[in-house]
Amino acid sequence: MTVTSELRDDGIRVVTMAAPPVNALTVQGWFDVAAALDAAGADPATKVVVLRAEGRGFNAGVDIKEMQHTSGFEALLGANRGCYAAFRAVYECAVPVIAAVNGFCLGGGVGLVGNADCVVASDDAYFGVPEVNQGALGAATHMARLVPQHMMRTLYFTARTIKAADLVQFGSVLEVVPREELHGAALRVAAEIAAKDTRVIRAAKEALNGIDPIDVNRSYRWEQGFTFELNLMGVSDELRDDFAGTAKSTTAGGGGSA
Repeated sequence: MTVTSELRDDGIRVVTMAAPPVNALTVQGWFDVAAALDAAGADPATKVVVLRAEGRGFNAGVDIKEMQHTSGFEALLGANRGCYAAFRAVYECAVPVIAAVNGFCLGGGVGLVGNADCVVASDDAYFGVPEVNQGALGAATHMARLVPQHMMRTLYFTARTIKAADLVQFGSVLEVVPREELHGAALRVAAEIAAKDTRVIRAAKEALNGIDPIDVNRSYRWEQGFTFELNLMGVSDELRDDFAGTAKSTTAGGGGSA
């Protein structure tokens, strides 16, 4: 997993995630994303951030295989704390964050994008929160910032995905462009913001967060609490074993069977 951060001459900082093959982030990967966003906002030379990814898709969520190959709940706790840190860093970044989404954006990816200030996407991009398939809960807080309430519930309960093009009608995705034009589209929006007085934009970011009707940090932690309950019951390990081809639920240190 690598996270790079490049500050351009125009004040646009490009933060790029790369975790082949599918950008499913390890525990350390989530903390690396958080650190990059925190550092970006703390740098007065940064006027706006473009968050993007290399590879087949933007983000496939947490690395379930890491979780199932780690004894006990260490990786689970790490992933939950790491996701919380990364989502918070996007939301609380002192400057606007533009998410440039390519391909799949699932689970934790929705957490990042839902907390961004602006979203542009490629024409092959799609979003989903398949957490229920792996015995977890989370990112409904952030999906609710992308789609209306009943759509969010349907996507959550069914683990269906929704195309970026369908999100344009809700206003949560600004525009959808061919994949090869995605980076340029994100930079164009970023350039509009970077051209403003950064003192005003930083104040505006803090002001908008302050009037947000949803406390995203608290609501996401509420969701995570149910994930911990499901793990203590052994449900989550059973479902993650099915996905990862492991047998953690039947070994000492795992969640055990309910």
